Amino acid sequence: MSSESEIRELLPPDTGLAFKAMRELRTHLENEESFVRQVDEVQRAEGYRLVAAFEASASEPSAAAGFRICHSLAWGHYLYVDDLCTKSTERRRGHAAALLKWLLEEAERLGCDQLHLDSGVGLDRAAAHRLYLNAGMVISAHHFARYVD
Repeated sequence: MSSESEIRELLPPDTGLAFKAMRELRTHLENEESFVRQVDEVQRAEGYRLVAAFEASASEPSAAAGFRICHSLAWGHYLYVDDLCTKSTERRRGHAAALLKWLLEEAERLGCDQLHLDSGVGLDRAAAHRLYLNAGMVISAHHFARYVD
C-alpha cells in the first residue's frame, strides 16, 4: 500500500462505500441498499463501526472492516472485529494489514484489554490466517455455532 493511502472511519451517508469490499466476504449481501440499511439502522445502534482503507485519490475503498467495542467476563474490555474484507482485485497490497494495525491502535486508544476476531476455516482462508498470525494473534479457541430451530 502506498504511503499516501488513507484509513478512515465511514459514517452515514458514506456507509455504502464499503459494500463492494464487504461483499467479497459476506457473499449473501444482496445489494448496497440493504447493506446500508442493516449497518446504519440495526448494527450501528449496537455499537458497530466501519473503517476503510483508500488508495490515494480513490473514491471507493480497497478494503473495509466492521468492529465493535464489547465487555465480557471472559475477555474483559475488548474490540471485536466482525468483518475484515478486501476487494479481490486489491489483495496482497497491504490493505488488510493496515486496517488490522488501525484496529489494534483503536483498541489501545479506547483502553481495551484485547482484540478478537473469528475466521472461517479452509484453504481459501489461509492468507487471512497468515495475516492474523503475522500480526501477533493466536488461535485461542474453537468457535461453535448452531442454527436455532
